[in-house]
Amino acid sequence: MPSEEDVRRLCLAYPGVVERPSWGRPAWFARTLMARMWDDGVLTVKTDEREALAAAGPDTYFWTPHHERSPGLLLVRLDRVDPGELAELLDESHRLAGPARRAPGAGPA
Repeated sequence: MPSEEDVRRLCLAYPGVVERPSWGRPAWFARTLMARMWDDGVLTVKTDEREALAAAGPDTYFWTPHHERSPGLLLVRLDRVDPGELAELLDESHRLAGPARRAPGAGPA
């Protein structure tokens, strides 16, 4: 079972990710929110596959009415997620939250 410390280690391994509190809990940001821990061992991530994941594993993946207006957010129960799957979820979440891409010909950053 992945722990909060495992999530922290994985998130901070991505370029440009910083940790800071959000809603009083540890959260990791690239350009925008990448992941956030909740008190009950639940992690918020960004995904393009929310409905498919929740349908395939409703005991692991879900969202609350609060998240209805944010269709890219998914809640993950750490005590039920496979560590490899967690790494894939964080990879996608980083891609979705990551640094904005510069326009071609925009010059150096």
